[in-house]
Amino acid sequence: MKIFIKNMVSLRCKIIVGEALQRIGIHFVKVEMGEIEVHQKISEEDYRLIEDTLSGYGLVVIDNNKLKIAEKIKHIIIEQIHHAEEQLHVNFSSYLSQKLQYDYTYLANIFSETEGMTIEKFMICHKIERVKEMLAHGELSLTQIAEKLHYSSVSHVSNQFKKVTGLTPSLYKQRKDAHRATLEKACGE
Repeated sequence: MKIFIKNMVSLRCKIIVGEALQRIGIHFVKVEMGEIEVHQKISEEDYRLIEDTLSGYGLVVIDNNKLKIAEKIKHIIIEQIHHAEEQLHVNFSSYLSQKLQYDYTYLANIFSETEGMTIEKFMICHKIERVKEMLAHGELSLTQIAEKLHYSSVSHVSNQFKKVTGLTPSLYKQRKDAHRATLEKACGE
């Protein structure tokens, strides 16, 4: 039996959910992004216990099928943007349709209906968050970041970044560096 969870967005969430289930005595097969697989059907009491426990972490058990599909879409996007090393060899809409076994238009309509934004906007927001992380670490140039995140060009990532954040990537990086230097001074380094 699978239980679907909303708001699981990181590997840390998986660890927290696994530990929480162990603490309350729920035996599970595995915890994945957005879902828990348990050995057998669980009682209504245990189901409520899981809901109550996870809500303390800002996580929500999902019963609605449309919400389950939207969460699956989110997790696939997050996996592709934050964890996948290789670029897809098909366009993302085809990949998503194939992975979830639904027509892309159906998936896009469900996502927009349940999340209040398009799949594309969700992807762009996550890509820009990933760009911010990479800029903050300062290990890669903007050209390398654009390549790693499969942007067509540096100007494309720069334009998208500015549209979402209101800042150019270089200005964002300067502000982060200035903030970091201020913290270092405050800490006596």
